[in-house]
Amino acid sequence: MKFKFPFSRVQKYPENIRAFFLPVIYGIFAGLAAVAFLLLTNFVFEHTYLALTQCSLMKFLIWSFIIIISSSLVVGLMLNFLSKDANGSGVPQLKAAYWNDLGSVRWRPVWVKFVTGVLSIGGGASLGREGPTVYVSGGTASNISGIFGVPKQSRRHATALGAAAGLAAAFNTPLAAITFVLEELIGDMNSRFLGGVVLSSVFGAFVVYAIIGKQPAFNLPDVDSLSWWVYLIVPVVAAFAAWVGMLFQTETLRLRSRVRQNRRIPFWVKPAIGGLITWIIGATVYTTTGKLGVFGLGYHDLSSALSASPGWKIAALLVFAKLLATIACYGWEGCGGIFAPSLFIGGMSGLFIGDLAGQWIPVTHSDCVILAAVGMSSCFGALVRAPMTSILMVFEMTHQFSMVPALMIGVLVSQAITRLMSKHNFYDSILLQDGHELIKIKPPRDFKSWHNLLVQFIANKKPVAVKDLSETALKDLLVNHPFNCFPVEIDGVLKGVVTRIEIEAALAQKRRLLIEPATVCFDDDKLRNIENKFIQSTNGMVIVVSKKDSSMIALITLHDILRAQAAIMEQ
Repeated sequence: MKFKFPFSRVQKYPENIRAFFLPVIYGIFAGLAAVAFLLLTNFVFEHTYLALTQCSLMKFLIWSFIIIISSSLVVGLMLNFLSKDANGSGVPQLKAAYWNDLGSVRWRPVWVKFVTGVLSIGGGASLGREGPTVYVSGGTASNISGIFGVPKQSRRHATALGAAAGLAAAFNTPLAAITFVLEELIGDMNSRFLGGVVLSSVFGAFVVYAIIGKQPAFNLPDVDSLSWWVYLIVPVVAAFAAWVGMLFQTETLRLRSRVRQNRRIPFWVKPAIGGLITWIIGATVYTTTGKLGVFGLGYHDLSSALSASPGWKIAALLVFAKLLATIACYGWEGCGGIFAPSLFIGGMSGLFIGDLAGQWIPVTHSDCVILAAVGMSSCFGALVRAPMTSILMVFEMTHQFSMVPALMIGVLVSQAITRLMSKHNFYDSILLQDGHELIKIKPPRDFKSWHNLLVQFIANKKPVAVKDLSETALKDLLVNHPFNCFPVEIDGVLKGVVTRIEIEAALAQKRRLLIEPATVCFDDDKLRNIENKFIQSTNGMVIVVSKKDSSMIALITLHDILRAQAAIMEQ
């Protein structure tokens, strides 16, 4: 008889036992995944780029070129043939999985993200490891929850807890990990997941403490004394760092959009183009300054610059070199995040302005360290829009209360500037560019209220429709939107519904689309009245139309109903 360990029996345990046991398990496994990712990326980088700094300049240039191009090609091939969902940061993909797929994350993108992240970041791409760590850890916890019998529609809890544990392990900052998950992933500081997030984050931190120790990602020196001049410069640093952060967001999205529309270049080649641009910039900076910060995370150069400032000219060069390299890597479909680049760019921005101001006013080295910390917090906060995380992350790395007032001023300035310049943060902008709309449903209080809920409250009011039947328009639709079914609306008139499979077949066979009849309901219908509509629908989609002119105003799918029901259960 085949023996099977009864993991799924955990679901039969009392709620209070599961509420403690499962977060601990998620925290431990997510923490182990995060530590493994951290150690492997460090190992690859130390045995390639750091080792090459001991060789001649010519040998460094030749081997660094070979390493970054070969690793980028391998990354491109893996992404192309195994999982294109594993490119980029990972945080937008985890947000989409949390909100749109109820926390269910497939295993393949998780391990592909792990391997490609190690090769990409360790191989010199100017990207960060924290975003991939959040995705890998959240995805690991989601799959572990499945082993313990948690159904796919109830895995938001596991995904959020795994992400918190992974970030706590990646930065050695458990408090910042808690606030990041609540601010960015869940979007609610009063979430019912708070207790589990705290517990999982603590055990994620325990894992990294046990294996690596209590050292943070990079070291900030102690601040002895501050001059009052520093508080006059803090708003300037915060504004500049926020502006650079928004410049990164704008240009990365612009480049990424153009790259995705370019079908002449094979997908698997694209990360290598970003790697080539990074090598040109990084090799130029290394040749002229001896600084390695453009390649990889940049934490080694950032730590040394905080201990002994490189001067405002070199700091300014590193700001814009890192900025251009990171735009190239992310825009050309690289695999890696934005945490490390934003901290590096922000830190160097603070050192640049602090040293430049020191030409005219008395600025001490402690002042420059404070300004670097403000720059890090402001640049990161501008991109992510998580002000509490921005403050706590830097504070946990230093445990110096003297930094807190300056950090708070910097975050206020950066958030004000950012909200004036852009409506969405970097992660949400990526999701919108990829055609994802995060659907956050405010659920009714009980199932009776649920049955009386109007369709319009859970329907997707921004449906993506086929409005042009030309070959070019249909190809663009498939590239830009991941959906399996689309309503067809020509000249404002609803014609029916077409599936993704049918569009692909029609394009391949060069024939006309076979459009299926649409199943419709009105915007004032109640959910209990449209159950039979879904039985009639052959594609699981009901189009919401206006009673006045029968024009399409929204659509609702079985997945929308499932999300709404899950929201009720999570209350």
